[in-house]
Amino acid sequence: MAEVIAQEKSGGKQRKKLIRVDMTPMVDLGFLLITFFMFTTNFTKPNVMDLGLPAKSPTPPTNVVDNKNQVTFIIGKDNRIFYHQEAKGDLNTSNLKETDYNGVNISKIISKAYNDAPIKDNFTIIIEPTDDSNYKNFVDMLDNIAISKKERYGITDMKPWEKKVYEELIK
Repeated sequence: MAEVIAQEKSGGKQRKKLIRVDMTPMVDLGFLLITFFMFTTNFTKPNVMDLGLPAKSPTPPTNVVDNKNQVTFIIGKDNRIFYHQEAKGDLNTSNLKETDYNGVNISKIISKAYNDAPIKDNFTIIIEPTDDSNYKNFVDMLDNIAISKKERYGITDMKPWEKKVYEELIK
């Protein structure tokens, strides 16, 4: 395996021995270990979240979501989340309410809105992430919807009238 080759060198009164270690077997062993670990390692697979998208239909849907059959969550910056159930003209800073990502609070909001909905089959949760929101908060919101066992939800951009009220509130 490893071989120590000693050479005598004469240079005056003392004799010095030069030692040379052959590193070829050590390099071979290193490459064998690297190949072994590369072939036996399991690389992590990316986590994918399934989004149930509706099938395309040539006719427009007949079950229109109105204000009483929906609740809208606005995911804002700095881990803030707001919600409302108002129409375009009725939304203002007093009825755009803030909550936190605690699953109990969001589940209560969803269940209260669901119980107040006149047509429970058309109840929809609308998620509107802002440009300043982060992905973790979006996933937390989807998890809370899954926990509340409501299967109808939509993801959309903020409407201009909601954005105006939101920006007034976060100032």
